Amino acid sequence: MQLASAVDPQLADLSNKLIYSAMVVYTLAMFAHMIEWTFGSKGAVAVRSKEQSGTLGETVAATGGKKAAKTVTVTVAGAGGGTTTLTRTAIAGEGATVVTSGRGAEEEDGPGAAGTNEKADLAGRIAVSLTVLGLLLHGGGIVARGLSVSRWPWGNMYEFSCAFAFAMTAAYLVLLAAKKNVRWLGLPVVLAGLLTLGIATTVLYTDSEQLVPALHSPWLAIHVSTAIFCGGAFYAAFIATLLYLGKDSFDKRIAAGLTSGPLGTSASIWRRLPAASTFDKLSYRINALVFPLWTFTIIAGAIWAEAAWGKYWEWDPKETWSFITWVAYACYLHARATAGWKGRKAAYLALAAFACWLFNYYGVNIFVTGKHSYAGI
Repeated sequence: MQLASAVDPQLADLSNKLIYSAMVVYTLAMFAHMIEWTFGSKGAVAVRSKEQSGTLGETVAATGGKKAAKTVTVTVAGAGGGTTTLTRTAIAGEGATVVTSGRGAEEEDGPGAAGTNEKADLAGRIAVSLTVLGLLLHGGGIVARGLSVSRWPWGNMYEFSCAFAFAMTAAYLVLLAAKKNVRWLGLPVVLAGLLTLGIATTVLYTDSEQLVPALHSPWLAIHVSTAIFCGGAFYAAFIATLLYLGKDSFDKRIAAGLTSGPLGTSASIWRRLPAASTFDKLSYRINALVFPLWTFTIIAGAIWAEAAWGKYWEWDPKETWSFITWVAYACYLHARATAGWKGRKAAYLALAAFACWLFNYYGVNIFVTGKHSYAGI
């Protein structure tokens, strides 16, 4: 987008209306997801052996007015020509359909899994449809904001927050489109997007306007866009970490004979989520995948700083906390790779690293004055 001297007030107003409309639709999607989480039933999907390859060969339909229980026998073709027989008791709720498929154990349970109550599944599908509609309105608001000033629409914290919320919601829908059973991620993602947009439109809002000369650079698109993507990915890993800690605590409570979930939440909700190890692995994989891109983000920022201010690095508060965040995630990944840290110890490190990222974004920009302050909050 080329720099223009004027601001189009009509497009700026349209952008605001689209963002508010997206928030309304996201709110409806959040309620639909809550209905699915509250009234859904645990999926009953046959477990595929990680040591075998092949396809699962049976579909079990449990229909009728009552709950049905059946022992499912599945024959899995091995890589060497042999076969392995797996058994599992399939329990289906009223009107449910239990399907054995080729998914691994990590994907077998949670909202949207096979075996989910039909009414709850309908609420989940409505939630996804509303999320797609909200994302379209959200994207339209971002585009209108950029067109109103003929530049990339992430020149201040308000615009960055709008783009950040868009990125994490889009990432969730991309995973769904890739046939991943991650509908359980819909509720926390939509809730976080709403909170981010709420803070953006109330605390961080800035009128559509041109940027200072230092920001007139192609690095605005490169550096800030990668930072937006990294933030969305780090947040997804943060959600997985919190869910791991909750699920792990629930498993320990059940082992101790207690019936309620962590913080007194319903045990049925925690039972419907995937295994705790699933969340632990997901968090690690996301952080490991995004860490090189976060490294590139810092390097790109340094190149931009040299072009704008004549120096690659001056220990500006934003630069300092970006580096602290990098070190925190490096420690987490190093501990997982070399010290063999898994489980709760690794989860606490991941939470500390995300806290550094969160302070770098909100705390430094709002409460600390530095060279990055000229863009406004």
